[in-house]
Amino acid sequence: MEPDSTSARPVRVAVIGTGMIADLHLAAIAGSPDAELACLVDLDEQRARAASFRHGGAPWTTLVPEALEQADAALICTPNASHADIARTCLRADRHVLAEKPMALTLTDARELRDLAAERSLVLAPAHTHRAYDYSRAVRAAIRGGDIGDPELVRLAFLGGWQWGDWGSWVLDPALSGGHVFHNGVHLMDTVTWWVDKRPRAISARGARLTSSQLRIDDYLEMTVIFDDGSLAVTEMSRGHRPARVGSRDVLVVGSDGVLALPDGSDVSAVVDEAGPSVVAALASDAFARQLEAFADACRGGGTPLATADDGVVSIAMAEAAQRSILSGLTEEVAA
Repeated sequence: MEPDSTSARPVRVAVIGTGMIADLHLAAIAGSPDAELACLVDLDEQRARAASFRHGGAPWTTLVPEALEQADAALICTPNASHADIARTCLRADRHVLAEKPMALTLTDARELRDLAAERSLVLAPAHTHRAYDYSRAVRAAIRGGDIGDPELVRLAFLGGWQWGDWGSWVLDPALSGGHVFHNGVHLMDTVTWWVDKRPRAISARGARLTSSQLRIDDYLEMTVIFDDGSLAVTEMSRGHRPARVGSRDVLVVGSDGVLALPDGSDVSAVVDEAGPSVVAALASDAFARQLEAFADACRGGGTPLATADDGVVSIAMAEAAQRSILSGLTEEVAA
């Protein structure tokens, strides 16, 4: 495939994996003028056929190489442990890749994928979708606009109940998901790092199994990111809170010149500084559509994805440090 072969038409995307998260990406593709669905892939033929039926009779296969023959890019939506191998296959076939987070479960694999994409001048993007959500963009805009000066302390928390189906879910198998740190914790650590635009130096983390001690992974996390300049970001992610169907989001940024707070359920940031209270206007659009648009533009040489391969490597380095910290009870250095 020539590097500019997609410049005059929509990017043809093979969606690999047809589970819940794939439906959100597929909806974005269906509504996009910049991308089109080339093929659906699932190891299970019945799931592949069912997904094809739900999405207008799209071509389907159980074989990744067969799907790549019809595509310019791949969107990986399989269980986490398979991301690195599938991404490697796609990159070696000279296809761009948007991979659900995490793009790998080890820093070694993440670095190899980043280098492979760079060698072949391909786009490799982790789907750190929180960068595209309205709340996140509003907070970043306020910080980058200088409304509160230099950010010194960030708090980001998502506290909610169970959402992983029954106890047979692959997410609850640490060999398949990497555990809660890799599956969901990376979202929060990546988001706060993106907001403040600083290098994460170390992580202090702890985990708990609130729903049941019989779980094989923690369903509650607290992860403190320590940046190079000594500033902090405290993040919490829970799937074990009660009542299970009630969730909350908490955002607070303390800066050298003011404080930013984002009320739960709002995408409007309240800023208090020496001039008094004010608000930062909301930003409104679909996160998965925005992420896809940026990826498609990057595939056609017109921009960069919302999260780059380097960002993916840093997020995995933070996840590895958080896992080590949970086990050791110590603050652990970030390797990337």
